[in-house]
Amino acid sequence: QNRWFLVEFITVTSESSPGQPHSLDNKQIYNALRQSVISNFGDTGWGAVGTSLTVKYFSPTTNICIIRVARDQHKLAWGAITMLTSINGVRVIPCVVHLSGTVKHTQLAAIRHNREIIARFRAQAKTPASYHAQDSYEHYLVQSTQEIETLQE
Repeated sequence: QNRWFLVEFITVTSESSPGQPHSLDNKQIYNALRQSVISNFGDTGWGAVGTSLTVKYFSPTTNICIIRVARDQHKLAWGAITMLTSINGVRVIPCVVHLSGTVKHTQLAAIRHNREIIARFRAQAKTPASYHAQDSYEHYLVQSTQEIETLQE
């Protein structure tokens, strides 16, 4: 039995480096989570959660991530996610958007949240509704939806 987290990593940009692109990946997120568990819960915490913790999906465009962990250790993992402050030198604020017992419900929540984030991007860009079919986000939404739907237990 597993628990599936849908997490959005909100990047914090400082005034000294505004607009710098931050590229994160699954491995960096996994290593940051590992460090967070060890520093906050010790080796015993890592021993409990380490065998089941996996980063199944990450989108660098929207910074959403799907993480799987064993049901018995999901609270420990949630604590470690919440206490993350940076990933590979990039300051982040982790926001747990959804927690589910099935991958299917997490996939549906991820697709829905992806669309919300893209709507925010479009609103910030002040893109007229008629241009949405032509912008680069439409291709991204189709591609990311396919990637999310192919996730397996």
